[in-house]
Amino acid sequence: MSTHCILPCPLGWLSISATPDAITGLRFIDQADNTGTPATPLLQSACRQLTEYFEGKRRHFELPLAPQGTPFQQSVWQALLTVPHGERRSYKDIAGLIDNPNAVRAVGLANSRNPIAIIIPCHRVIGASGRLVGYAGGIERKAWLLQHEGNPGND
Repeated sequence: MSTHCILPCPLGWLSISATPDAITGLRFIDQADNTGTPATPLLQSACRQLTEYFEGKRRHFELPLAPQGTPFQQSVWQALLTVPHGERRSYKDIAGLIDNPNAVRAVGLANSRNPIAIIIPCHRVIGASGRLVGYAGGIERKAWLLQHEGNPGND
């Protein structure tokens, strides 16, 4: 059984999905129909931790995650979790982290399909030139998140 909640944030609205055991999705949405109280302790914890993140009081999330994807995507998302708050990595760097240095484009595709934005920090991945490229939530949100974490891009 999956539940979800909507959380307002400085970048609009976040839709958070979870099973009883783990967060399965977090994405930006354009409008919220209902922001009521999260129905489960896990969603309440996710909302609290995300609020703390946006307030600058949290750098790491302590939530069980269960993103759905291929084994390759899973390896990319695991590598993203190792990129520290306030730092950036290139797609090439991530390909190296998963011991597949020729998979730069595939890493980019897996990054774009990350189902748990912010918590799995795909916004910390940039182009080889240092430019901000490709973020499902939009480049403006990516730039804001990097600025918020103390590492603005040079776009």
